[in-house]
Amino acid sequence: MPKLNTTLATLASGFAAAVALTAPPAAAWEPTKAVTFVIPAGTGGGADQMARFIQGVVTKHKLMEQPIVVINKSGGAGAEGFLEVKNSANDPHKIIITLSNLFTTPLSTGTPFNWKDLTPVAMLALDQFILWVPADAAYSTAKEYIAAVKAGADREFKMGGTGSKQEDQIITVALERQTGGKKFTYVPFQGGGTVAVQLVGKHVNSSVNNPIEGVQHWKSGALKPLCIFDGKRSTYTKKVTATQAWSDIPTCKEVGLPVEYQMLRGIFMPKGVSPEQVKFYVDLFAKVRATDDWKTFMENGAFNQTTMAGDAYAKWVEQAEKTHYDLMKEAGFLAAGK
Repeated sequence: MPKLNTTLATLASGFAAAVALTAPPAAAWEPTKAVTFVIPAGTGGGADQMARFIQGVVTKHKLMEQPIVVINKSGGAGAEGFLEVKNSANDPHKIIITLSNLFTTPLSTGTPFNWKDLTPVAMLALDQFILWVPADAAYSTAKEYIAAVKAGADREFKMGGTGSKQEDQIITVALERQTGGKKFTYVPFQGGGTVAVQLVGKHVNSSVNNPIEGVQHWKSGALKPLCIFDGKRSTYTKKVTATQAWSDIPTCKEVGLPVEYQMLRGIFMPKGVSPEQVKFYVDLFAKVRATDDWKTFMENGAFNQTTMAGDAYAKWVEQAEKTHYDLMKEAGFLAAGK
């Protein structure tokens, strides 16, 4: 006669196997409280507009149970926001949208932060940059504008931009290679929305704002785009104004300004989160990108709709960091010891 404990063990094993066959799979992870969405930039700029748009799409289409709470932490060229997420290790209820200050801020300020202190989630898109001037400016092409800068006094022309030693100033330094030794007076502001308003008010002569930061002023007839800092023209052919589409804007290279620059719009989480938690947000943003709202947003802002996640995204970020290091070293923007 078999021993009792052996019989019970056999029965228990059989019961466990039956339960395993019939039990539903474990539920995938999802947030259990509000998700904090950090913007390491000021209000009104491209990152701010995108994050708040995403918040609206998620709410409108009920893409998650818990709410998203958006907060701006722009102090220290975005260092405040990055350090908050860095110091929130293991917290899956905090995400951050990134722009080029993911690289430029630690490189230029020495802030104790690196993108590897975060967990890459997904690239949402690449954002363009456009050389903007007031609509009634005397020059109608980028070539004419650069010729005016070249013919003027040193630092006579003011270029408005977001922050110091950030992407806008990097592009400005690249443009100065074409001005015969003449430099712009670079005027930093806290956010791209403010930059656009300052340009409309003619407190600066030009800006290199993102399309989404200047589009409403273009539509209203206050600003005009001279060229786009990409290797090829925009693919968006729908008219933005009565006469022009994004695709009508020439590349800067076309008009003799060999300057290209695009900016990451991506999502990161704190270190220490699980693959299941990362997957929730990868899937969430895939749902956002599938909406018609997102497609319209992409066209209105002339975004390059390149997306990626996982190892491919991490490798792209690593290469982008190297590119920014090289650009900033050439411009003399690196902090001591970098």
